[in-house]
Amino acid sequence: MLKTGTKTLDMTEGNIVAQILMFALPLMLGNIFQMLYNTVDSIVVGNFVGTEALAAVGSTTMIINMLVFFFNGFSVGAGVVIGTYFGAKDMDRLHIATETTIASTFVISVIFTIIGVLGVTPMLNFMSTPEDVMGEATLYLRVYFAGISGLLIYNIGSGILRAVGDTTRPLYFLILTSLLNIVLDLVFVIVFNMGIMGVALATIIAQFVSAFLTLRLLTITDEIYKLTWHDLKIDKATLKRIMLVGLPAGVQSVITAFSNVFVQAYINFFGSSCMAGWSCYNKIDQFIMLPMQSMAMASTTFVSQNVGARKMKRANEGTNISIALIFSITGVIATCIWVFAAQSVRLFTSDQAVIDFGVLFLRTNVYFLMFNCINHVLAGALRGRGDSKGPMIIMLLTFVVVRQIYLFIITNFISNTPALVALGYPVGWVSCCVVEVIYFIKKWNRKILKK
Repeated sequence: MLKTGTKTLDMTEGNIVAQILMFALPLMLGNIFQMLYNTVDSIVVGNFVGTEALAAVGSTTMIINMLVFFFNGFSVGAGVVIGTYFGAKDMDRLHIATETTIASTFVISVIFTIIGVLGVTPMLNFMSTPEDVMGEATLYLRVYFAGISGLLIYNIGSGILRAVGDTTRPLYFLILTSLLNIVLDLVFVIVFNMGIMGVALATIIAQFVSAFLTLRLLTITDEIYKLTWHDLKIDKATLKRIMLVGLPAGVQSVITAFSNVFVQAYINFFGSSCMAGWSCYNKIDQFIMLPMQSMAMASTTFVSQNVGARKMKRANEGTNISIALIFSITGVIATCIWVFAAQSVRLFTSDQAVIDFGVLFLRTNVYFLMFNCINHVLAGALRGRGDSKGPMIIMLLTFVVVRQIYLFIITNFISNTPALVALGYPVGWVSCCVVEVIYFIKKWNRKILKK
């Protein structure tokens, strides 16, 4: 039998609840610290630079997400393949998959840097970015994309570790580099008065540090996922298998992010105060979604390992438990955010108009996130089974098509108000939940129950 070492987590045996929580909790903490990168940028510019700078950082989030989310699809595909080999105890193929994943990431990093830097102005123009925000948004994005390879390398390295059940050490790296980002933000903005360029530089420096630490860990470890540099190459068969899962996930994420660019364009119509309030809402909303995203990743790893071990009923049981856990957690968080909405927005700004918009958006949408708990965990479980096309098609139809139809009708024929535009998110979440549950039951639950 393959020796798996002490830092991995074999999820094919043992208590399911304990294993899912053991995996998801460090991952959730890690995601919180990773989210702090952009959130701290917003807090610093909102309090020390101004409302226009806060709106600039917030309006760039969707553009950044388009490239990062596409790459995260690749990371999901790599994680499923590596997790399946880990569950099957296939050491040779796991080694090939690790080298292929890292080599491909280096190539993708170069491509994304070029696309990001050159595509800044067209994307900001497409979103109808106001003139008072355009200059700072352009500067922030160009600096950010010039250093995006650090983020991509860290994400793929931590994805390899997650696939074998190790979420603890990536958490340590994120804690360290998030604190570094905070210190650099304050130094560059307050001490050196670098403004929005300072927060962008602080972010990419911290991301490169996390990338270095992750690559070093993969290189010096004695675990089965050790990165051997002289074996670094792209194996076509392995890359194809990764892309079969990862490409649909990436395409779905990109198109969903692109759809959110349309939502941002609707919000931009109401001016910089509304844009800044929407930015605050999105930052808080992303934190609320972190537990469900972490549970979805846990579900993907749990399912992929058990599929590799041919334990399909256990995989299905883990999915149901994940949904129950995250539904309870999100309900508590949503209630706290609804009650303390104003205090949450004040972390980013003291501008009362911005606070009012942020509170409006939070209280309009926060409880609808309960539907997204089911969306994320089921999509993660489906990808863990190698079914990436199903959730891709479902999310494209609901998050993109249904949402855009709603926004077009509501703004052109009913009433164009910030609250009704904000409801575009829940419309997509609810419709996705209904369709995805039906799809999962019909395609997968019945197959498993028959076995």
